[in-house]
Amino acid sequence: EQETTTHIKVYWHDVYSGPSLTAVEVARSPSTNSSKTLFGGVYVIDDALTDGPDLNSSRLVGRAQGMYVSSDKDELAVLMNMNLVFTAGSRYNGSSVAIMGRNSAASGAVREMPVIGGTGIFRWARGYALGTTYAFNISTGDATVEYNVFIRH
Repeated sequence: EQETTTHIKVYWHDVYSGPSLTAVEVARSPSTNSSKTLFGGVYVIDDALTDGPDLNSSRLVGRAQGMYVSSDKDELAVLMNMNLVFTAGSRYNGSSVAIMGRNSAASGAVREMPVIGGTGIFRWARGYALGTTYAFNISTGDATVEYNVFIRH
């Protein structure tokens, strides 16, 4: 069977505020409070994935489910382990892509993380995801990140 490359662009919405949280802290080390990078914090996510940057007016195409761990004592960077799970709003409904790697969240630059697998039409997937912060609210911690995901399958 012939391999193909698929490019998917989604917006990831990490919501720490309000009644509909999609990111929660589930563990922290004793030193997390005094760490400038929140080193040792563990967070679980069930973030909306949309086809546009506005959470309220864009079409829901899936969920980003997984966790991230603040894993750098010197800069704000996390180890991300998340599945992009595509739902009825997407032509990839029922399929998922697994991403795992370091995300230098505060760098302001484009961050690259590896695609390490997938399900459904993305079985045997490999590739990379490029994350670019679209919006970040410093007072709430809410973030919107544009992900461009390139998948060989």
